[in-house]
Amino acid sequence: MSPPLAVEDVCAQPDLWAAPKRAAKVRPHYAGHRDRLRERALAGGLAALPDYELLELQLFRSIPRGDVKPLAKLLLARFGSLGGVLGAAPEELKTVKGVGDALALDLKLLHEAALRAARESVGKRAVISSWSALLAYVKTALAHEAREQFRVLFLDKKNQLIADEVMNRGTVDHAPVYPREVMRRALELSASAVILVHNHPSGDPSPSSADVVMTRQVVEAGRPLRIAVHDHLIAARDGVASLKALGLF
Repeated sequence: MSPPLAVEDVCAQPDLWAAPKRAAKVRPHYAGHRDRLRERALAGGLAALPDYELLELQLFRSIPRGDVKPLAKLLLARFGSLGGVLGAAPEELKTVKGVGDALALDLKLLHEAALRAARESVGKRAVISSWSALLAYVKTALAHEAREQFRVLFLDKKNQLIADEVMNRGTVDHAPVYPREVMRRALELSASAVILVHNHPSGDPSPSSADVVMTRQVVEAGRPLRIAVHDHLIAARDGVASLKALGLF
């Protein structure tokens, strides 16, 4: 047994009286990342950021704390691209861990804003003279839809857009189209021409034989009514195909 310490010995060892040292607080590896990313965006512009960092900036607003870089990369991996993330349905988005109702809504708001901006550029001019804007709009609207959707753009005598309407929604590879219904709606809107639009969820915009047959049926239905079919566009992740440009009708 050790002999008891004298008072002077105890006083000479101040550590015995000191409060226990607290473990140094370790800063998370992502500390300061949000500020640095915002500074880079302000300095170099949003266009200079890769897709995952652009998505991160949006996630900052939906998720106020924590590291969102893994979630941004997970979303891009799951849906293939930034367009795929924004175009995904809320139910699909919520299959990714970390995405709830609020975040899914925020992402869909971005997609809707992009869609409306693209629609404005199409609607203010004759569609035929703003073909590149039309293709961009069609791709934004349909390229990442999980199910096939058939839409019709109804045009007036000046080829300006009267309406863009969904005529039918279908399965992953089929959306039935009825030429008489297309023409009936065109007459209701006093349209002089239409552009048919649908998507291929497979990612390949190449027209099928069924697409060609259906297009020709709509053309024939419109002929006696003097309603022209300017084109049939097929949107997919890999691009937009024009049946007119391919010489298929």
